[in-house]
Formats: sequence, C-alpha cells, structure tokens
Amino acid sequence: MRPQLFALALALACTGAAAQDVPAARQAELLRLLRQDCGSCHGMRLTGGLGPALTRQALAALPPDSLAATIYHGRPGTPMPPWNRFMSADEAQWLARQLRAGVPEVSP
Repeated sequence: MRPQLFALALALACTGAAAQDVPAARQAELLRLLRQDCGSCHGMRLTGGLGPALTRQALAALPPDSLAATIYHGRPGTPMPPWNRFMSADEAQWLARQLRAGVPEVSP
C-alpha cells in the first residue's frame, strides 16, 4: 500500500466513533450520492458496471478502513475519483460501513 493511502487508512480507522455522528439528513444525502453518482459506474443496483460491484457479498473481504480510504482518496490511475471534495473522512467511513452492511434502498 502506498504510504499516503496507509496514512489515510490509519486516520480513518481512528475516526470510527466520530463517523457514527453523521446527521440523518446528511446520511440521506450520502445515500443519494451513492445511488446516483457511484451508480453511474458501479451500476444503478451497485452490482457492477465500469466499476466493480459494491454489494455486501462483493465487499465482504475488504477491510472497512480500506474501503473508506478508496471512497475518500479514489484510486489513482483508475476511473475511481476521490470523493473528498464532497464528504468528510468521517462520512466516507460511515458510507463504507453502509456498503459493507448492504446499503438500504433509497428513493431517488
């Protein structure tokens, strides 16, 4: 793992408790962002497309901190952009936990 990604993953790991404090309204916004923006590459049902599937089964082997780091920092050299302009590290951690738990359905 690159040193920057390791440092980010470590920082995200240390913010787990704070990540639970994402307000309900912001949670709804993040889930909409997931369905609309992430769905454009990962499939509208998050079962895969240009990007890999984001289902609970597909993510089961990935550490949540690694997933949060990917959301927040992106994957250089791939189409996966960093989302740090649109969410905090705590929010990326919260979203990673939602993905690993199986994202609930949200209305558009």
